[in-house]
Amino acid sequence: MGDPWQRADDEAEEPAARPLRHRLREAGGEELAALLAAGGEPWSPEEALAALANPHLDGRGVERLAARAPLGASREVARAVALHPRAPEALARRLLPGLPWRDLVAAGRDVRLAPVVRRAADLLLAERLPGLSAGERTSIARGAGPGLVARFRDEADPRVVAALLDNPRLTEGALLPMISRQRAAPAALAAVAADRRWGVRAEVRRALARNPATPVAVALRLLPHLAKADLSALARDLRLAPAVRRRAMVLAGEATGGA
Repeated sequence: MGDPWQRADDEAEEPAARPLRHRLREAGGEELAALLAAGGEPWSPEEALAALANPHLDGRGVERLAARAPLGASREVARAVALHPRAPEALARRLLPGLPWRDLVAAGRDVRLAPVVRRAADLLLAERLPGLSAGERTSIARGAGPGLVARFRDEADPRVVAALLDNPRLTEGALLPMISRQRAAPAALAAVAADRRWGVRAEVRRALARNPATPVAVALRLLPHLAKADLSALARDLRLAPAVRRRAMVLAGEATGGA
C-alpha cells in the first residue's frame, strides 16, 4: 500500500510541480496575483493564454501579463489581451491596430468591452474598408455594429448593400441618411428598394423617390405607394427626371379626381 506519509509529501509538492500553464488557468485570485507578480522568464504564448482564460484575472493582472507575455510575437495573445473585457482601455487601444479586420468586427460588437475601445475598433475598421475586397466588405456589413453601419454610406456594390440590409443592427434611422444622399450609388439605392424588409417601409420609399440618384425605373415603381402630398412635392422637384415628375403629377391628379 505504500507509505501514507510519503504520499502526503508527494501531494503537497504536486501544485508546484504542475505545468505553469495549468496553474495559471486554475489558480485562485491570490495565487494568480502571486504568479503574475513573480519574476522570471517571459511566459510562452500557451502560458499567457492560460492566464487570460482564468476568471480571476483583473485589469491590473492583464497589464502585468502584457508585460511578461510575447505580445509582439504572438498575434493570438495580442488578440486575447485586446479583447479581454478587463483589459485597461489604453492597453486595448494600443493593440487594436495590429488585429485583422475580423477581430476588429468582434471588438466593435462586444458589449463587454469599454465603449471607447469599441469605438476605436470601429474607426480602425472604417479606415480599412476602402482597401478590402467586396467579399470582405460583405462579411463586415452583415455583422457590423451600430457604430460602423454609417461607414457604408458610399458603398456602391449591391452585394455589400444587400448584406448590410440583412444586418439585424441596421435601423431605419441609420438607413435613411444613407439613401437620401445625392451621391449615393444608384445600384445601392435600387438594392434598398428591392429589399423585402426595407423596401416596403413608407419612409424608405419616400426617401428613395425624392433622391435624384435613384434609377428612374425604380422611382416610377415607388410612386404609386406614396401619399398625395409626397406626389405633389415630387411633381415640383426640378432635381428629378422629367419622367418621374410627370408620373407624380398624374398620380397626384388621380388622387384628387383630376387628370
